[in-house]
Amino acid sequence: MAESTTYERIETPVLIIGAGAAGLRTAIELAQSGIRCLVLGKRRHGDAHTRWAAGGINASLGSLDAEDRWEIHAADTLREGHFVCDPRAVELLARHAPDRVRELQAWGCDFSRTEEGGINQRYFGAQSFRRTCFVGDRTGEAMLRTLVERARALEIPYRENTFVTRILVDDGRARGAVGFDMDTGRFLAFSAAAVVLAAAGHTALYRRSSSREDENTGDTVALACGAGAVLRDMEFVQFHPTGMIRPPEMRGRLVTEAVRGEGGRLFNASGERFMERYSPEQMELDARDVVARAIYEEIQAGRGTPGGGVRLDISHREADFIRERLPKIYGQFREQGIDITREPMEVAPTAHYAMGGVMVDFDTGATTVEGLFAVGEATAGVHGANRLGGNSLAETVVFGQITGAHLAGDLALTGTSVPPVGEDLVREEITALSRLAAADGEHEPRELVGELGVLLWDHAGIVRTEEGLGAGLATLQGVGRRARSLATAGTAGTEGLEWALNLRSMLLAAEMILRGALLRSESRGAHYRSDAPETRAEWRKSILYARNADDTLRLRTEPIPEPPSSVQAALDESHELDYHHLE
Repeated sequence: MAESTTYERIETPVLIIGAGAAGLRTAIELAQSGIRCLVLGKRRHGDAHTRWAAGGINASLGSLDAEDRWEIHAADTLREGHFVCDPRAVELLARHAPDRVRELQAWGCDFSRTEEGGINQRYFGAQSFRRTCFVGDRTGEAMLRTLVERARALEIPYRENTFVTRILVDDGRARGAVGFDMDTGRFLAFSAAAVVLAAAGHTALYRRSSSREDENTGDTVALACGAGAVLRDMEFVQFHPTGMIRPPEMRGRLVTEAVRGEGGRLFNASGERFMERYSPEQMELDARDVVARAIYEEIQAGRGTPGGGVRLDISHREADFIRERLPKIYGQFREQGIDITREPMEVAPTAHYAMGGVMVDFDTGATTVEGLFAVGEATAGVHGANRLGGNSLAETVVFGQITGAHLAGDLALTGTSVPPVGEDLVREEITALSRLAAADGEHEPRELVGELGVLLWDHAGIVRTEEGLGAGLATLQGVGRRARSLATAGTAGTEGLEWALNLRSMLLAAEMILRGALLRSESRGAHYRSDAPETRAEWRKSILYARNADDTLRLRTEPIPEPPSSVQAALDESHELDYHHLE
């Protein structure tokens, strides 16, 4: 690592931390409005986690089902979120998604087309109509490529392989950030008039996750909480029903919902199509929490495969159809010697998406800290207790545009001058990072991260109990104590420091998940308490998390507003997917 006395100083009107679809769409809106910004990514440009979102993006275009409209999309989102979504966020998402999808198409995103030439749409779980626009089963990859190309055309500055460790807050306002270059180890200090968090979620905390191991490690949680921002709904973690089981290096890798959306069927080890017991009407396309728990229960009851999963089979469809609609999944399994046009896939639930994150005003993207904004999976409120499949990609571009437009208008009025960040704040963080990089303690950070993954999977996974959550918190305290004596010195490059920082973020996120899940004494969406299996009306509220002056956490609750009348009318119409259209 670089000496603590040296660092590079960078100034920019807007600093965007996170280079996936949400961060890039925010940057594009700013650039189109003439506002300069700088985008930071932990990986090389174009290799953000957005690439792994395969199945599609929701928008009520009505390409195949003309009766669909944005109010029904909003109603489906609220229902799937078990009515603890922010109604304003849901309204904005559903209203603006069609424009954002058409915009992506105009920028070159090659959406699959209907015979009439419109954007094609497919079924996705818990949706009343075919609403999910797609590019085969590589939609996120195609979207990200489109946004990267647009950003390059606008000459938006980008800095890759950059690890941000702290938001600098001076006199109650976010003024920039500190981090380091992961290639050179050089420390970096950024000054900005506004800072945008777009650093995604924290599902890599779990032993089996659809994230790569060094992303979605809770950066957002640590940065926001360290800056004094309020977080929300951290107890809600979505487990996707279908992740790969083997080989070990592919464990948890997502098997997109598009497989079930195109007619894939689930079978236990006895060859029984078990969703007939759990959801005879929606079958495999019921809500993700329902399908994930059904698979979990089959495995727990001894009806799983020898590898600890169930079988997902789409081989009854034509081989050419499968290769056309699911080329990525076809290739993913073909590499493992499995031909999904002829044989089933072995799958099991995997931690996939964080509904919890930073609390924001969705009309602006503003957090509770002046000058600090957040967008995408970094935020909480859009998805409530369970995310509707296909809404995550929509969220990135809808709220990226809204946040970018607000910032552009605000900075046009107030000016884009960048006040310098206090030298003492920068030095304080760089000194702490230098000490952590040179730590010569007893415990390897990656080993503790592995323990943390098992802890959360066992105690705050698909099924939870008061006893298990309490035991998880006690075990977490032990991991935290050992984390005070880390062995990072001597690690090649910055790897030791990176994993020590990942561990720090993950410990904080884990405590929030466990404490929130313990407080929420009911079952709602992805949060299932087997000792409190009913959904309780008095728990139609969010749990908010904030840091006390002594670094302890305080939790409080906040009621959920009622949806607008137009969305309530769509809820009252009781639209519902007719799964048997697929049969």
